[in-house]
Amino acid sequence: MKRPVHSATALAALAICATLAGCAAPRQPLYAWNDYQPQVYQYLKDDGSTGAEDQLLKLEEARLKVQAEGKALPPGYRAHMAMLYSRTGNNEKTVEQLAEEKQHFPESATFMDTLLQTFTARKN
Repeated sequence: MKRPVHSATALAALAICATLAGCAAPRQPLYAWNDYQPQVYQYLKDDGSTGAEDQLLKLEEARLKVQAEGKALPPGYRAHMAMLYSRTGNNEKTVEQLAEEKQHFPESATFMDTLLQTFTARKN
């Protein structure tokens, strides 16, 4: 004959499980987003009138901080920097950033190749 589980015992077990689950360490994010999303939002909101140079300085500073912490930049970070470098006329940095985006996110290779081809064709 099976003994029924008393509601007090079940409630105590549930409370213990909830407490232990609450003590679990939070998962670290995959990427260090820092101010990337607000920077992109502000740039797009202002139609790029805030100046590519200003945003590049902020993004480059954040990139160095992320690298010093040993974390990873999010997808699109380098591609966005490439777009900004293109606007400033720094063709070498544009190609470098697109190639790095492709290297760190191989799933973007087709798109990055298209951007590289378009950029080099337009440049010539």
